[in-house]
Amino acid sequence: MMQKIQEAVDYIHSRGVKQPMTGIILGTGLNGMVDMVDIEQEIDYADIPHFVNSTVESHRGKLIVGKIFNERVVLMQGRFHFYEGYSMEQITFPVRVMKVMGIKQLLVSNACGALNPDFEAAAMMLIDDHINFLPTNPLVGPNIRELGVRFPDMSQPYDRRMNDRLKNIAEKNGIRLHVGVYAAWIGPSLETRAEYRFLRLAGADVVGMSTVPEVIVANHMRLPVAGISVITDLCDPDHLHPVTLDYFIENAAKAEKNMITLFSEFLKEDEAQD
Repeated sequence: MMQKIQEAVDYIHSRGVKQPMTGIILGTGLNGMVDMVDIEQEIDYADIPHFVNSTVESHRGKLIVGKIFNERVVLMQGRFHFYEGYSMEQITFPVRVMKVMGIKQLLVSNACGALNPDFEAAAMMLIDDHINFLPTNPLVGPNIRELGVRFPDMSQPYDRRMNDRLKNIAEKNGIRLHVGVYAAWIGPSLETRAEYRFLRLAGADVVGMSTVPEVIVANHMRLPVAGISVITDLCDPDHLHPVTLDYFIENAAKAEKNMITLFSEFLKEDEAQD
């Protein structure tokens, strides 16, 4: 594993990439953040050793390297999912690569469905905690001692300091930001009415098909992480109606401006502190 990671890092460095400070993962329908980047390098996943290709049509499959407000960033324009048939190692490989490249923090976003009846479509939720309903964990198997300990603590998987900063930015900009628990479901089929009821009873506020594997790996490597879920549909089991990917992307687009504000202002604060 370490050899694979180093080969990917070496290739990215061979493209003239300097050490980024922040890693960013963009979820379904959330590609607008790329417009904020003063792009230095744009690398297809297919060109990076040991990266796989994103098969979801709304995920572009590019690694974007550059600056936002003079903060050096590496941005994943598209992620990998378990439902695509990839292993947990393949899904989380880019996070490990970004860490070895030198990032100091990770911002993740995703599209999700709202289980909490107080949430609304096209709103956002700051992830405070998560429940892993995926059938495995990315740390199953031999531990990679160079990256982290065998039994990493998960009592605060989403960095409290980063979350507090995002809350403050939302308040200053008049952005409504819910706070809650994200449940990772396998997909790609959406959940049934009974499954939505189960997830609500389990304590989840939203449900999606990503994020948790990357966050587990980030915690394993002691990489601070914060996550924003963009609510693309309402999962009320008593009032369900058929939905499509176009519907999800439409609602993601409505919320994207606010998500970009949160992330870009967060990076602007970093630059001011430097």
